[in-house]
Order: sequence, then C-alpha cells, then structure tokens
Amino acid sequence: MPSFKIYRGVAGLYDYGPPGCAVKSNVLAFWRQHFVLEEGMLEVDCPCVTPDVVLKASGHVDKFTDLMVKDEKTGTCYRADHLLKDFCKEKLEKDLTLSSEKAAELKHVVAVLDDLSPEELGAKLKEYGITAPDTKNALSDPYPFNLMFQTSIGPSGLLPGYMRPETAQGIFVNFKDLYYYNGNRLPFAAAQIGQAFRNEISPRQGLLRVREFTLAEIEHFVDPEDKSHPKFADVAELEFLMFPREEQLSGQSAKKIVLGEAVSKGTVNNETLGYFIGRVYLFLTHLGIDKEKLRFRQHLPNEMAHYAADCWDAEIECSYGWIECVGIADRSAYDLKAHSEKSGVALVAQEKFSEPREVEVSFFPNIWSLLLGEVEFNVCTLGKTVSIKKNMVSISLEKKKEHQRVFTPSVIEPSFGIGRIIYCLYEHCFYTRPSKAGEEQLNVFQFPPLVAPVKCTVFPLIKSKEFDDVAKEIAKSLRAAGISHIIDITGTSIGKRYARTDEIGVPFAVTVDSTTNVTIRERDSKNQIRVNTNEVASVVKEVIDGQSTWADIMWKYPAHHTAPTANEE
Repeated sequence: MPSFKIYRGVAGLYDYGPPGCAVKSNVLAFWRQHFVLEEGMLEVDCPCVTPDVVLKASGHVDKFTDLMVKDEKTGTCYRADHLLKDFCKEKLEKDLTLSSEKAAELKHVVAVLDDLSPEELGAKLKEYGITAPDTKNALSDPYPFNLMFQTSIGPSGLLPGYMRPETAQGIFVNFKDLYYYNGNRLPFAAAQIGQAFRNEISPRQGLLRVREFTLAEIEHFVDPEDKSHPKFADVAELEFLMFPREEQLSGQSAKKIVLGEAVSKGTVNNETLGYFIGRVYLFLTHLGIDKEKLRFRQHLPNEMAHYAADCWDAEIECSYGWIECVGIADRSAYDLKAHSEKSGVALVAQEKFSEPREVEVSFFPNIWSLLLGEVEFNVCTLGKTVSIKKNMVSISLEKKKEHQRVFTPSVIEPSFGIGRIIYCLYEHCFYTRPSKAGEEQLNVFQFPPLVAPVKCTVFPLIKSKEFDDVAKEIAKSLRAAGISHIIDITGTSIGKRYARTDEIGVPFAVTVDSTTNVTIRERDSKNQIRVNTNEVASVVKEVIDGQSTWADIMWKYPAHHTAPTANEE
C-alpha cells in the first residue's frame, strides 16, 4: 500500500501489509539459506548512513546521476531518458503510418539511450517535439541529478554523508577484517541484506522503481588469476534462456543454452561468474518464478562499466516487460583499488608460495648519480623539478626470489532487488479460478509453500465447542512446529473460508470434522487427505520444508472425497 496514505502518500514509497511482509520475510530467509548458509558466506550488517568520503571513492558522488528535465512552467521533474523511451515505444506500437526508415531510427534511439550525452538527449527531445506529459508545457534542457539522499552526520553539519544507494560499499571497506576473519584465505564471499535509498526523479511502476528498497548483495572475492569454481559442476548442466550480446546486436531472441557450454565457449567470462548465474537461476525458480519468463541478458558494450570483465542481468517478464531483478557482475578489482587509494589502507590478499619463485626485476643501478653528468632534460615530480642526466638512466634486469605474491582480489557481485523479485513473483503466482456462470470469479495466489505468507489454515466444519477445541489443539501443535497459520472458528461457510485463504496463497487448509481425524486440503489441486489430528503438524511441515511433495503425501495417506462447495465449483 502507498506509504503515508492518509496524508496522500509520497511517490516511490510503499508499505508491506501483513501478508506481503510475511512473503518478503520468507524470500529473505530462503536467500540466506540458499546463499549464505549453503555457500558458507560471511554476513555483515553495515549502517545506512555513509560518509561522503566513502562514496566519493566509489564514484557515486560524481557519477551516480540520471538526466533530468523540468516543466518550464510548473517545475515538475521528469527523467529525460524515460520521456524519450516512452515516446519511441508508443510510436512504434501505435503509429500505423510509420515508415520502415523511421521505425529503424526509433529503435536505434532506444538501443543507444544510455550513450546519449545531455546535449544529444536534449536535441532528440526537441526534434520529436516531446513536452511535459501532464501539462504539455515546454521542457528545460537535460541536466544531471545525483540520485543519492544527502544528509550530514553530527550537529555541526561539517561531516557530509548520504543514505547509501547500495549495500556493497560496506563490504568493500571491511575487506581487510573479513579477509582476516576468514583466515587470510581466498576465495570467500561476504553478504549483506539491507535498505538502500535512491532519490528517483519520477518513480513509477509500483515496487519496480522506488526510493527506498531492500537489497541483498554478495561480494565474492577471488584471485584474478584463477576464477575457476570447485562447485561449478553442480550447475554446469542447467539449461535456461540466455541472451548473449551477439544475439542482441543481431536482432535475435533469447534462447536456451546449457550453462557449461556458455562458460566453455567464453560467452560467460569465467566459471565463478557462471556458477553464480546458475545459483541465481535455481534461487528464482524455487521461489516460484516461471522458468519461461526468466532470462539472463548479457550487458551490451555501452552498458558495461569500463572496469567490468563481464555482466549479466537476470530479467523477469511481467506486465511491464522484461525487468532487471538481479545483476551478476565480474567487477574486477576496481572497488578495492579505489578504496585503497583513497584511504591509504592496502586492501590486498597474499598468496604464500610453497617453494620460493625466481623472478626477473628491473632497477636503475646508477640512480644515485643524480648530482653528476650532463643535463638532458628536466621533469617535474612531487612539486619539484629534477634534472635528468645521461648517466642516470640505465635499466638492468636481475633475478630475485619471492616467497609470496601480493595482489588485489577481483570481485564477482550478484545483487538482488528484493522488491522487484517479489512483485514479479506476485504476477507469476496469480491466477483466477473458473467458477459457475454468473458467480464471482475466485482469485488465487499459487505461492510455493516455501514463500507462502501463511502455511496453513485451521477451521471446524461446523460451529461446536468440541470441534473448536480440536482446532485449537491443532493450532497449538502447528505453533510448536514453527508453522505460520490462521485459525478460523467464526462459523462462516467452508467454501468461503477456502476462497478467503486461497486468495492470499495459503497452500493447506485443515478442516476439523471429527475429534480424531481431520482433512487436509491442498490449495491448487483441491485434493484432500485424511490424517489423525496428532499428525497434522508433521505432515504440513514435511511438505513446506521440501522433504516431500504433495504427490508423496497423497500416496501415503487416504484420499478424502467430498462434494465441491458452492464457492469452489
């Protein structure tokens, strides 16, 4: 729901209600299980308020900008690239008189949007006669707007800071301590879940573009000379939609590719990057994301950061098109080097050799003759002018033994936009159940038990103290097993209670119609089994923990057949 709704809300800020909060909590719990626990990662929790110097070193202060235009009469702000992109797409979709040459031009503009300078973007807006969407007033020339929320730390206001735009920098600046904590060994990964803040110019598309959001980020530190991964074989056989840059540039579509082949052919830069692509695929599909609406798109040359070795986005298709939800990038050693240079603290790793290695080194044997010889030329260094003479410059090669190698690790970074994943999950899991002619259609969320906000409902078939007591005992056993549930002893018709819980995605409903045995109904198939009251919690837990499928349970327990209720027909 919109935040601060009674005060008309603020664009780009949303609250999660009780079911949404539970879904989010379950997604994050599975993220921790799938990545932090299974991969043995080090988890950290860093402050949201970040000093200016940190984000200056990372490049965010100077470069974390979008181009903005203003309505020249009202002052309303818009993202310039969004206005141009929307114009081009609308013309391509709706203008039946568009020539093939003009269509090609508009497609090209959309493809190179990220490359356009403020002047080029402004020229295109004027060329196409694009005005303010709400008032049709003229727009200003585009200019850069930094997306970070600025603040000051302390009452004096002398220490500038920002609300962090990502969680990654907290991990990078802690590298030295994390490396020590890990026994000075590589590779290792650090993870963080937390809030990030971006002062979006014109938030839109609900949870897909907001001003405060939850990120879950991993920084996997690896030797730049060895980016193999010991567990790559676990994901090498996975086959899913991939969209390499060559196919994008030649106008082709994404196609299914075996991950191992993509790595062996060099389409994916290295095994560690490929391993995380595979793990992200498994994470998203286990959550309930449709495999046919999930693809991994490689960044085009104009999208790649200059320091990145390779980058892929996990994109999920929803009603807004293909949405980037996870970025998986090989960021090389850029971040650690930037913070080392700015802070003066060496963020490096060491490799100790089992046997000393002989290497050739160059040096200047006569560098001490600076005061002798003929002047050839002058150079300015460290603010002083030094005369370089003929006999000062000679290079010699000598051999020496090294016992260790010191280097800056590379970073493989999977970064998850949790709100975007949840929104796409909502769309992929929603369906409308057919009903009788003239009756209201029933909405259902087909959440996997893993992420369902409530795992089970419990209600008596009829209103009676005896059945109510049994329902309360079952609820007590579910609570002891850590299973979220709703107990409903209101006496509403069974069909309405089923429909009400299906609508928020509850996978199992327990109906008490006896003091010894009850039925458990599965949401999507509507099949029911008969179990003893003492077994309810263990049966439900077995399925929601993934130890058994509903098909396994159906084979184990007797089926219960009953006529469909009015709300279920």
